[in-house]
Amino acid sequence: MSVQSDYAAKLVDAATAVAHVRDGDTIVVPVGGGEPPTLLTALSARRHELRKVTVFQLLGIKAYDYFNADTAENIRHATPFAGGSSRKAVNEGWADFVPAHFSEVPGLIRSGQVSSDVLFAQCSPMDEHGFFALGLSTDYALAAASRARVIVLEVNEKLPFTFGNCHIHISQVEAVVESEHPIVTLPPSHVGDVERAIARNVADLIPDGATLQIGIGGIPDAVVAQLMTKNDLGLHTEMLGDGPLALIDAGVVNNSQKNVNRGKAVATFALGSERLYEWMDRNPSIEMRPVDEVNAPAIAALNDNLHSINSTMAIDIMGQCASEGVGRRTYSGSGGQFDFVRAANISKGGRSIIAVPATAKGGTLSTIVLAHEPGTPITTLRNDVNYVCTEFGTAKLRGASLHERAEQLISIAHPDFRDQLTEQAKELRILH
Repeated sequence: MSVQSDYAAKLVDAATAVAHVRDGDTIVVPVGGGEPPTLLTALSARRHELRKVTVFQLLGIKAYDYFNADTAENIRHATPFAGGSSRKAVNEGWADFVPAHFSEVPGLIRSGQVSSDVLFAQCSPMDEHGFFALGLSTDYALAAASRARVIVLEVNEKLPFTFGNCHIHISQVEAVVESEHPIVTLPPSHVGDVERAIARNVADLIPDGATLQIGIGGIPDAVVAQLMTKNDLGLHTEMLGDGPLALIDAGVVNNSQKNVNRGKAVATFALGSERLYEWMDRNPSIEMRPVDEVNAPAIAALNDNLHSINSTMAIDIMGQCASEGVGRRTYSGSGGQFDFVRAANISKGGRSIIAVPATAKGGTLSTIVLAHEPGTPITTLRNDVNYVCTEFGTAKLRGASLHERAEQLISIAHPDFRDQLTEQAKELRILH
């Protein structure tokens, strides 16, 4: 049978496709652009007839109808990274939070510690050899495919066909559904004076020839603007967005100095503009790979001069980063922060950078605190945090004593909070 005939035989409507889901199944769904809206809408329509089904997904985009406290016993969401669609459910207790480093999720699936009975994923159209590309969200999808009883793909002609280790063959697939949904895109981030000031401090730490891990948002976008005068940068990053694309367009990122995948940018998922997705289509200069190939510290650190840029919600004066929530309220998850902090620390010439505004809540709260609230999960340990940048300067923590860390962090706190932090540190005899 030709691959085209096989495709035609497996092409069904969404209701038929989701009928493969059984009571007790765990459905694995990729991140962001890999989220299949047609399939999840059809699954939601079945929610009253199903029992004890779990949808496992890191960073869901849309809150489908199955996100419902009244039917959580029918279909329940589980995630290692809460976002806008799942945050309320997690904090109210009718969705489950699964603590995990992003790089380790494929291993948890392959070992059976996270179940994978069904894979639902959005993908590119099939090529002439029968392969679909999961390039917008490669992450843990291939691990899920290796364990799944059923693989159902939502084929969308708007998704790019990408290169790398990100393909599933028609012979592996049980059912195919076609879709014309718009791909999820992100609007430009707000970049203000605070973001620009932080970015200048970050850019001062990044030399020519560095390999970058950088995300999205106001601070990363501001950093991109400050890097336009650099030379021969590389990209080995969890998420590919429009910021790194701007550096590629400018010739600043050419990947010529990388030790791993030299000449190519590497990422595990992409989220940005339609222009980004068009650029990715059949572009041999970008490879999309599973997250355990991208985020794993032992692999990422093979690149010399790896510089990771991440943010946090709060950092205490010992250097502990709370990036997932404050107190017992979950806001996000560890994602790949700890993965890349460790990788940058291991990399020859590497630097991990935590970039954070000095205040939150309109300037009413300091993000540099004496101690975190009880119940706050620590994402990145004090032993691992290296550079911290706010709009007021840069602190270097690795190799520094607790006394020196407190002095440095207080010096880059907002001036309105420095006296209070100093007095608190003296009361604890951290400062004298």
